[in-house]
Amino acid sequence: MSARCSIKNIFNKAKTLLHLSPTAAPAAAATLTIASNTTTFASEKTMDEFQTLKTRVCIIGSGPAAHTASIYAARAELKPILFEGWMANDIAPGGQLTTTSDVENFPGFPDGILGIELMDRCRNQSLRFGTQIFTETVNKVDFSASPFKVFTDSKEVIADTVIIATGAVAKRLVFPGSGDGKGGFWNRGISACAVCDGAAPIFRNKPLAVIGGGDSAMEEATFLTKYGSCVYIIHRREEFRASKIMQNRALSNPKIKVLWNSAVEEAYAEEGKGVLGGLKVKNVVTGDVTNLKVSGLFFAIGHEPATKFLGGQLELHSDGYVVTKPGTAQTSVKGVFAAGDVQDKKYRQAVTAAGSGCMAALDAEHYLQEIGSQAGKSD
Repeated sequence: MSARCSIKNIFNKAKTLLHLSPTAAPAAAATLTIASNTTTFASEKTMDEFQTLKTRVCIIGSGPAAHTASIYAARAELKPILFEGWMANDIAPGGQLTTTSDVENFPGFPDGILGIELMDRCRNQSLRFGTQIFTETVNKVDFSASPFKVFTDSKEVIADTVIIATGAVAKRLVFPGSGDGKGGFWNRGISACAVCDGAAPIFRNKPLAVIGGGDSAMEEATFLTKYGSCVYIIHRREEFRASKIMQNRALSNPKIKVLWNSAVEEAYAEEGKGVLGGLKVKNVVTGDVTNLKVSGLFFAIGHEPATKFLGGQLELHSDGYVVTKPGTAQTSVKGVFAAGDVQDKKYRQAVTAAGSGCMAALDAEHYLQEIGSQAGKSD
């Protein structure tokens, strides 16, 4: 198999060989390894084949931030190694964009582009400039001393710098019809990003719903009023936890209605079509269940940054996001940088992730110049 094979082909072939479903595969399951122009299964390796590699830059991640960082680092002749993960956080290599359909707000694609195709192009561009990509999940790091160490099940990488670009996963509720398998409406009316998907034709001038009670829910509901005929906020309590200013902004909008003390029990199809048509909503106080006709449902219950594998070695915010020095990608450990949604709790967009990936690569290059590791190169 060529190293330029698409993310989609890698995912589908492995799923067939391993009998995995797209949503149930564990992050460490029978890892694929891609390097140079070869593809092998880590499950076929023995402990005698455990590899130790050295690099100036090791990048952990597979989304826009990771690949932008790898493109910049590779063009700077830093010969980066990138671990794109294998079903890390139950998401295929390529990150959150592989779970979306049309991406219409990334510059350069006036007609839009499929999320998985966009990430396939990013991956191929990384390969073109010489990035060595491994489809393995990093499970441990050692930032106690420089050079740093990065571990997977079959490799140890010794790196002068590390860029963390592992992203954040939108939290999703589980109920009948919420998934992406048979009978589910994920990407067919259910989403976790109003800014990404809210302008899609299937949502325009249709009733929509948002689940949540924090600032994100207020912001997403307000945003969706630009497109939907009305927007329901479904909240299982009798008061929001959002800031007062965000609550007032939402509650004063005539297109927003609140269903207090309510929870979604089930999502069902629009009659004769394979898209979301409505929700069964239960009042958690009275137990009454009503049908709510909506064409879109948006989860706004927060995100979980992929930082557990760091083992507490970097300073994190209280909600798990990596702390970076303002205006830079520098983390609390000098020589370790963070980019993309793993350190961005506000914007969480593909284009902002790409921009921060550029910052991380440039910061890493400057750091290498400072420590004298970039042989043969100077300012």
